[in-house]
Amino acid sequence: MAYQDKTIVCNDCAVDFTFTAGEQEFYAEKGFDNEPKKCKECRQKAKKNFSKPSNSSSRPARPPFNRNSR
Repeated sequence: MAYQDKTIVCNDCAVDFTFTAGEQEFYAEKGFDNEPKKCKECRQKAKKNFSKPSNSSSRPARPPFNRNSR
């Protein structure tokens, strides 16, 4: 199948980005069914924010279990 560059609007920032023929071929080789929804910059931001540890837990930290405390 011959792929052609496709313009897509990013769901996060509403900027047009190009889903290149090479990227489409890569997606097809990997078995990805869906086109990207976010531009490269927004995907990188989301990935960075997803991997950040969150310290906003609603429960206080518990001390580690100590078997010898009995």
